[in-house]
Amino acid sequence: MESRYDDREAEAAVRRYGAQGIGEDVALRVYTTRLLGSDPRLVLHGGGNTSVKTTVTDLMGERAEVLCVKGSGWDMAAIEPAGLPAVRLAALRKLRDRETLSDEDMVAAQRASLIDPMAPNPSVETLLHAFVPHKFVDHTHATAILSLIDQPDGDALCAEVFDGRMGVVPYIMPGFALARRAAEVFERKPDVLGLILSKHGIFTFGATAREAYERMIDMVSLAEARLKRGHKAVFVTAQLPQQVAPLAAVAPVVRGACALKRADGAHRRFVLDFRTGPAILDYVNGAELPRYGQAGVVTPDHTIRTKNWPLIAPSPDAAKPDAFKRALDAAVAAFVERYEDYFARQNARVGGGRRMLDPAPRVVLVPGLGLFGLGRSRKEARIAADVALQAVEAIAGAEAIGRFESISEADMFDCEYWPLEQAKLGNAAEKPLAGQVAVVTGAAGAIGSATAAAFAAAGAEVALLDIDRDRAQARADAVGGIALACDVTDPASVAAAFERVVETFGGVDIAVSNAGAAWQGRIGEVDEAVLRASFELNFYGHQRVAQAAVKIMRAQGTGGCLLFNVSKQAINPGPDFGPYGLPKAATLALLRQYALDYGTEGIRANGVNADRVRSGLLTDEMIAARARARGVSEQTYMSGNLLGREVTAEDVAQAFLAQALALKTTADVTTVDGGNIAAALR
Repeated sequence: MESRYDDREAEAAVRRYGAQGIGEDVALRVYTTRLLGSDPRLVLHGGGNTSVKTTVTDLMGERAEVLCVKGSGWDMAAIEPAGLPAVRLAALRKLRDRETLSDEDMVAAQRASLIDPMAPNPSVETLLHAFVPHKFVDHTHATAILSLIDQPDGDALCAEVFDGRMGVVPYIMPGFALARRAAEVFERKPDVLGLILSKHGIFTFGATAREAYERMIDMVSLAEARLKRGHKAVFVTAQLPQQVAPLAAVAPVVRGACALKRADGAHRRFVLDFRTGPAILDYVNGAELPRYGQAGVVTPDHTIRTKNWPLIAPSPDAAKPDAFKRALDAAVAAFVERYEDYFARQNARVGGGRRMLDPAPRVVLVPGLGLFGLGRSRKEARIAADVALQAVEAIAGAEAIGRFESISEADMFDCEYWPLEQAKLGNAAEKPLAGQVAVVTGAAGAIGSATAAAFAAAGAEVALLDIDRDRAQARADAVGGIALACDVTDPASVAAAFERVVETFGGVDIAVSNAGAAWQGRIGEVDEAVLRASFELNFYGHQRVAQAAVKIMRAQGTGGCLLFNVSKQAINPGPDFGPYGLPKAATLALLRQYALDYGTEGIRANGVNADRVRSGLLTDEMIAARARARGVSEQTYMSGNLLGREVTAEDVAQAFLAQALALKTTADVTTVDGGNIAAALR
């Protein structure tokens, strides 16, 4: 590794934060913390922590000696001064003389000593930072360090590599006991540059931010050099199918197999994040994958992200898709049973009282293909995949020089069900569409973009499809979704778009078929080409989208929801609108046919019948023309319904959302028009 410390950048940070009233110590602490946090070889997703001992003015206007330490939940890569809450140092140091201290008392003592009572909880390793006298302290879970210490002879390897420059602390779960033991190791040899925490990571110290940071870089570099020296070929490849099935065929099957069935018959689904590459394939294709891949986590911090072991899937033979699905279902069932047994066994050991987390895997290794991270959101899935990738690298490094060894099952359970570790994930209530993937066509228009926003707000991961990808991209950016070019009149374009959705999220649960355009003309005089063009978009476009979605939903085996923009014209034809109304009437029949044919597989099909909505179908120019023809204002025309209220794109979006949430409703058409008896269905 190379130091990325830059004097000019450091000085700029001091000036920038100084203008905000932040002292130089904290400014430099933020700067080097970001350097550490932005390197995935050192820190991943909220892991690690840093601190600085300094003085601040308290709320009484008095100067106080404090420890500014990373707050729980803050990401080191993007930390700001607010992420380093100041804790009175004298109060923390008094705890050094205690023999024991419960987690609850430790947290209470730390919070009671905060300068700002509204600050976030200090790190669970705050006391370790406090008990070491150095001004700047850095802690990471560096991949190379984990490869070195996750060995049966990890202590001997550390002695060889660091030659007395680092103290070695035996494995203890984070908290007061670890802080106290680390202090004892340090006090026996106070000239060390840092501490190696067995199975956990590395601490380095310094009088300056630069010194602590560069000692981290130097020590990790020594570990990297040792891993390269005498490096042997790591994994012998297992026998694989002649042709491995592609990602787009495998992901929905994996996603469906890992979904958990709920009491109401619906499923608790997961979003997938796929990774592959030479290093990953070497790992997942290894003949001994069942040994090293199931040995446990590379650091206890990973348990809340990936569980204690991944699911190993069968290799997907492209020639035998049904056999792959059956074998995968069996593997998932075995995984769940193993997790439930693990929980029961360890919960009994600690006297009971724990409530089991869901038993679904968070990482799936697929020989011949790569690995999947699973999460209830795209962000969670990406984190699981990132952590899994670090595990691949750390275990490969460990196997290259010896044999990977994790912590014990009991230690894994204690970490996984530790309240202070679970608190890192937060306890906010899940949104109703968490874990689901929604595709919206015609997403650049008013109704499409409003629908995408409504589904994203309800927790779904959203793919916005439109013939104008650039316009859709702006809307995707606003809701955290993805935008894809898709012409629903082109079968290849639809297939490619849905394949890309599957590769990004793992599957599809909701398809909102919204793309359309309004052709006009007296039906007895309209050119046949116009009628055919309208049917291509306003009927066959819906059929192509529904067909592509149903194929994926059936592969998942967890049901799904098809939603169609039917339009008032399907029920109440208007003069000169036959070219638009006729294919829409066919689409109404289409949704009912889907409801009839696929209801037994849990796939629902519903539609929205909307009227007088400003959108791509009813443009401002069309509204003005119709209002003039009726001799009324545009506002009067748009609110010319029984309720006298104008219908918005957001109203239509909420109707689609309600249908997606109505698990026992299919073949339904919801009218959103403010009241038009001629268009009422019942």
